[in-house]
Amino acid sequence: MPPRRGVPMTDLALPVLHVDDRLAVVAKPAGLMVHDSALARGETDFAADRLREQFGRPVFLVHRLDRATSGCLLLAFDRDTASALGRTLMSHEVEKTYWAICRGWPAEAEFVVDHDLDGGPGKPQKKPAITRFRRIATAEIDVPSAGFSTSRYAWLEASPQTGRFRQIRRHLKHLSHHLIGDTSHGDGRHNRAFRMMGIHRMLLHARALAFAHPATGEPLRVEAPVDDEFAKALALFDAQ
Repeated sequence: MPPRRGVPMTDLALPVLHVDDRLAVVAKPAGLMVHDSALARGETDFAADRLREQFGRPVFLVHRLDRATSGCLLLAFDRDTASALGRTLMSHEVEKTYWAICRGWPAEAEFVVDHDLDGGPGKPQKKPAITRFRRIATAEIDVPSAGFSTSRYAWLEASPQTGRFRQIRRHLKHLSHHLIGDTSHGDGRHNRAFRMMGIHRMLLHARALAFAHPATGEPLRVEAPVDDEFAKALALFDAQ
């Protein structure tokens, strides 16, 4: 991808969280599509194109993140490494950790959602979908909601055990603890409340990836920092 007119390539580069001769983990910003697809709708800016230009070599994306999700994105520099990492993903040997902010306070500190999901548009067949959740913190703010004088929110750690279409977002909707900022599966009233606070993004962040390096077998754990808007949302919990 050639640099866009008037935009230096350094401004398009994604932060590198880990890199070696076989693979890299980068921090994808919210709002950037990973690659071209039927959902692109005329979009011309993709992480895959930026990364090929940034590293100056072929890249093989090992997994995907939704456009609105930020955080750790894993890629390989050769087909053999990509295949090895793909097998590791399929065997559930990659530990994926997300941060999410949802409406309401889940009753349990740790809980599992085991709820089958279809594959998204055009893929009606439902398949097993399991997500483990841990409640990190709760907050209550002075914003009226649904007849109450305040609104309650929870900061969750989510660990998907399967990889279904929009799994975390849809599992939270299933619990009626909708993800904040999710315009497809969320709650518009709470989304608007956060926009009034200057937080316009979906609050789902791929916080960490942990796996054995395919070449050395050594354990590798990489964490992605949150952006300013997500940090602003987390500050609601720091104030409690």
